[in-house]
Amino acid sequence: MKLRFQLLDVTYDIRGNEPVIVIYARLYNNETAVLFYRGFRPYFYAIPDDDANIDEIIKLVKKLSKPKSPILSIEVINDIRYFGRPITALKVTTLIPQYVREYREEVASLPGVKEVLEADIRFAMRFLIDFNLYPMRWYIAEVRETGKIGGYKVSKFYDIIGDIIEDPEYVNKDPLLDLGILAFDIEAYNPRRSPDPSRDPIIIIGYGIMKNYNIDNINILASDDNNDNSLLKRFVDIINNMDPDIIIGYNQNRFDWPYMIARARIHGIRLDVGRKKGEPQTSSYGHISVPGRLNVDLYDYAEELHEVKVKSLEEVVEYLGLRKPGERVIIDWWRIADYWDDPSRRPILLEYTRDDVRDTLLLGRVALPFIAQLSQISGLPMDQVMAASVGFRLEWRLIREAYKQRELVPNRVERPEERYPGAVVLKPKPGIHSNIAVLDFSSMYPSIMIKYNIGPDTLIRPGEDYNGEVYVAPEVGYKFRKKPDGFFKKVLTRLINIRNNIRKEIKKYPKDSTIYKLLDNRQKAIKLLANACYGYLGWTHARWYCRECAESVTAWGRQTIKKAIEYARSLGLDVIYGDTDSIFVSYDPEKIPKLIELIEKELGFDIKLEKVYKKVFFTEAKKRYVGLTSDGRIDIVGFEAVRGDWSELAKETQLKVAEIVLNTGDVNKAVDYVRKVINDIKNGNIDFNKLIIWKTLTKRPSQYDTSQPHVTAARIMEQSGYKVSPGTKIGYVIVRGSGPVSKRAKPYFMASLEDIDINYYIDKQVIQAAMRILKYLGVSEKKLKSGGAQRSLLDYFS
Repeated sequence: MKLRFQLLDVTYDIRGNEPVIVIYARLYNNETAVLFYRGFRPYFYAIPDDDANIDEIIKLVKKLSKPKSPILSIEVINDIRYFGRPITALKVTTLIPQYVREYREEVASLPGVKEVLEADIRFAMRFLIDFNLYPMRWYIAEVRETGKIGGYKVSKFYDIIGDIIEDPEYVNKDPLLDLGILAFDIEAYNPRRSPDPSRDPIIIIGYGIMKNYNIDNINILASDDNNDNSLLKRFVDIINNMDPDIIIGYNQNRFDWPYMIARARIHGIRLDVGRKKGEPQTSSYGHISVPGRLNVDLYDYAEELHEVKVKSLEEVVEYLGLRKPGERVIIDWWRIADYWDDPSRRPILLEYTRDDVRDTLLLGRVALPFIAQLSQISGLPMDQVMAASVGFRLEWRLIREAYKQRELVPNRVERPEERYPGAVVLKPKPGIHSNIAVLDFSSMYPSIMIKYNIGPDTLIRPGEDYNGEVYVAPEVGYKFRKKPDGFFKKVLTRLINIRNNIRKEIKKYPKDSTIYKLLDNRQKAIKLLANACYGYLGWTHARWYCRECAESVTAWGRQTIKKAIEYARSLGLDVIYGDTDSIFVSYDPEKIPKLIELIEKELGFDIKLEKVYKKVFFTEAKKRYVGLTSDGRIDIVGFEAVRGDWSELAKETQLKVAEIVLNTGDVNKAVDYVRKVINDIKNGNIDFNKLIIWKTLTKRPSQYDTSQPHVTAARIMEQSGYKVSPGTKIGYVIVRGSGPVSKRAKPYFMASLEDIDINYYIDKQVIQAAMRILKYLGVSEKKLKSGGAQRSLLDYFS
């Protein structure tokens, strides 16, 4: 029989001493199912030395065969390439996936074997790659229904007995349609401020369901006696009864799941919440794997919203415009126990948890459609794709493309970090400039890689003989073959063509339609992977690492920007700044189209008018400017206002100074504003929360050699019983006292407004942030503090 199913996740079992692929699926009638594929076997490749006797190597490999996982076959492969060069390889197939690692080491040590490849590709992912299957897509397979198999909690069971093909009718079906999505959040009792699962119980579990983007009732489970035994059992029952396909939370991989697992073990409870018996476990990329369900941590999505510096759930939701400020309950995490122990305030805590669940669902409504498309494009299941770095997402796509192109995949090698020149080609002209156009090259680096056939397989290595035509990278002199097309050129060309076709198709649909949103998320996912290719080549953890390639891309990028600057000046346009893939030039409605036409004709790269600033302010530093757009928005790049290690008051002051200067042209007005902030600090008329400075620990406090304010605060927290670790965001304030600032940092929840070092916040926060802009307008710190006439802003126009 033919079966239509959506592939959610894949793993494997060992049955009768053989591996069986297990596909967790959702059927067209919304039933849950597992599909079993038998007969797929793990394999790897051995690469013989150029002068090796292949027959002798085969004999030696056969002698390694072990009874529990015998070597089933050794196949000589001739139609395959490694870094673009044709080679002969031996495909070694065994029975049990775990034995591949053991065989890899033994085969690699044999005489005549140069290298062993593809032994570290996970077995379940190997199956998806070889059969060209992608998570979240719909397929049709020839199957045979089987009886129920113990241990699985699904409706249907099938053996796949024929081909698996993509369902042509469901190519553009919303992958989230009809899937059950459960959001949850826990609160742990924390009388010592930082909860410890060895002693502190879970007191609240909130949860809610979303289906087809509709948010259902949000429910709260609360402990009656600070004993979370029954609370955990009830939550396990709820998940199994609701049977969600996707579970979402915010930071649940780092806190909620580990905490629940630890508490369940203390009580002897089996946290059996998957579609197969077994507890959630830490898996690839540090995410928590729930068998048969996709556990997606939305904190990983928020981590890539670089504009949001404090990644609290409420900050992210407000930034995305999903909820207005003030529309939810806010409680400092360290005060959870205070609210729980006070009967009059406990309802506020329950509402706080309810709001956390609602915010998680609201964020999921925006994030999950993109994550689903990224899963479909990269080939990584949804629970892994956001936990993985951009480099790993791209790499899994590259591995798939390599399989299609008969290219062997390089091993991952540990390398030290290396640096190479960036792309800055023209320092900015400091000061304020009026009427400035920003022109951006479209996908410049991927376009350079395609145009110049850049890749580790086309690079001519030192001492290598080559008589064909080459591209020579400017400045660095590395050479790349013009023919044939390299691996990265083929991959990028394919991705860009797919994206261009999607962008053409998307124009047929209204922007508020489901199909438009689906296609838009798909093209964004493709763009993310395509734009990551350049950075990937310079990433020392990459399988296809190539420092020479990365250096060449930036060198050609600098050359391209320089030529674009020459063309702009030849047309009489003033060039203010040039960096990476954009140039800032004086705006002339007649000359800008001519410049775009000239650049595209002469350089062969697409460029577009991205925006026009009515005014833009530059310092002498690269990537640091503030611009007022034609529609009245303020763009601020590289200043404290977009950095997380300054107080909110400093960032707010700097942004307000920029707005006043660019909107009114009145420097005196900006100075008066800063003086008012200074007076408010002196008079204690300031919001304490705006004085908090946030910084993340990169290692344990004891591992720091030098004193830094956030480390001092973290050590104080540890001494008071708080649990801090690498990745913890430390919020601190600077208090009065003697000694260096680094010694006077205190956790914000252990201080009050009366403790604050007023002079520090005036001199080192507010004034320094304001002076980043005002010093270029003739304002000194002395004048800012004491007064004095200022020049007009017109004096600083270029």
